[in-house]
Amino acid sequence: MITKKLSEIEIMDNAHNVDARNLYDKEEAMITVITLKPGQSLKRHITSVDVAFYVLEGTGVVEVGEEKLEVVKDTLVESPKDIVHCWYNESSDPLKFMVIKAPKPAKKTVFKGN
Repeated sequence: MITKKLSEIEIMDNAHNVDARNLYDKEEAMITVITLKPGQSLKRHITSVDVAFYVLEGTGVVEVGEEKLEVVKDTLVESPKDIVHCWYNESSDPLKFMVIKAPKPAKKTVFKGN
């Protein structure tokens, strides 16, 4: 059995300049936990694999393609591959969500202008 504590995983360097920690990183899949401080957002981007997001705490706005929706804790959001997506924390509290990519992307993320 392997266990990991999120608080003991280092924040990884990332293009978004946010708190992002790889909880699970294998050839078959990748799980990252992202925490956005109030006012922070990700850069709009496209991934080459389907992505599932699960909100662990807080309230945020998620953008997938042409849709934008405010979501809260315990909400799952699916984002199909090759579609622009993004997260925004417009609240006054931290937003923490899990990013699940399976399979792990073989291609680099493509960033789009905000």
